Amino acid sequence: MELRSVEELMDLLYACRGVRDATRRPAPSVDLHDHALRTAALLRRARPADKELQLAGLVRPVGRLLSPADPAGRAGRAADAVRPLLGPRVAGLVRLHPRRGVPADGDLLSLRQADEDALTSVFDAGVLEDWRTVLELVSVHNSRMRTVD
Repeated sequence: MELRSVEELMDLLYACRGVRDATRRPAPSVDLHDHALRTAALLRRARPADKELQLAGLVRPVGRLLSPADPAGRAGRAADAVRPLLGPRVAGLVRLHPRRGVPADGDLLSLRQADEDALTSVFDAGVLEDWRTVLELVSVHNSRMRTVD
């Protein structure tokens, strides 16, 4: 599946509401939607200028919906889905996030740390609609970059 519009991505992110990820141990089952919002919010606080990193934290959970029966393939499916819309950097971060044996740069370490912190942090991370403008900006930037290539 390739996401071709911000609206399609927003629909998929809204579909994460109520979906729980019980595979994480020792943390309790978490709502993917809430976890994505908290992860993105933590990244926004830590790295306010890095919109692509923030969006990697926001969109990462869509792999659970795209590949429910294949936990090992979720990151790849999510990365493939968001690449046309959000670009290779966001897709690369989403793809590499769960791979613990892969050497991690600062961006990947920040994403992993925010993901872990979002499991135990409880705060109002806003609503998904707050991210629409950022998604649109990165999408437009990415489409311009594809045009130049």
